[in-house]
Amino acid sequence: MALQLYIGNKNYSSWSMRAWVLLTQADIAFEEIMVRFDSFEPDSTFKRRLRGITPVGKVPVLVDDGFAVWDTLAMAEYLAERFPEKALWPADRRARARARSVCAEMHSGFGSLRKHCPMNIEARLPEVGRLIWRDQAGVRADMARLCGLWGELLAAQPAQMPDGSGPLLFGGFSIADAYFAPVCMRIKTYSLPLPADLAAYVDRVISLPGAQAWIQGALAEHDFLDFEEPYRLGR
Repeated sequence: MALQLYIGNKNYSSWSMRAWVLLTQADIAFEEIMVRFDSFEPDSTFKRRLRGITPVGKVPVLVDDGFAVWDTLAMAEYLAERFPEKALWPADRRARARARSVCAEMHSGFGSLRKHCPMNIEARLPEVGRLIWRDQAGVRADMARLCGLWGELLAAQPAQMPDGSGPLLFGGFSIADAYFAPVCMRIKTYSLPLPADLAAYVDRVISLPGAQAWIQGALAEHDFLDFEEPYRLGR
């Protein structure tokens, strides 16, 4: 039986994007099951559809022959063990530990960036981004940390990969890049400032076939959800 991945709306669901991009970019076959956001109340259609699938009632959920994994870090580890030939983590032990560390930091941190810059792929909100940058010290602090983290990792990679492309965080594609893909989308939506070398990294992530497939799916949804839109009343 193929893997199943339960996801939310591609335009808004940053957590779903991580797992979906990882599977797609690594060419791991899976069945996508989209559970549309309507609300997150206990009696919502969204919550009802997930009953019996996951005890936490959230997406994404990875299901392998009836066995559910409902945390993105756990999914990453599960997939790395299930498909060792895909080399989803770096081969070097220290690089692997560092990749796990930065994924865990993304998993639990960057709260201001998440709060004030929710993922909204089809929107372009540079004016909002300028106001956020001016008014939200927490966002500026999160972006400073992100720049330090990415800058250190990219500086340790060759300037160019064997295929002529620029490096990702650990050279070739890894779980870490899938983990930061939603952040790259936030940076684009709100036009948050970045040094040129890090902006180039963002462009490389967004250009990955797995990320492009997700983006095209998000743009095709045409599903405006008021409760996911703190900055737009309509479109």
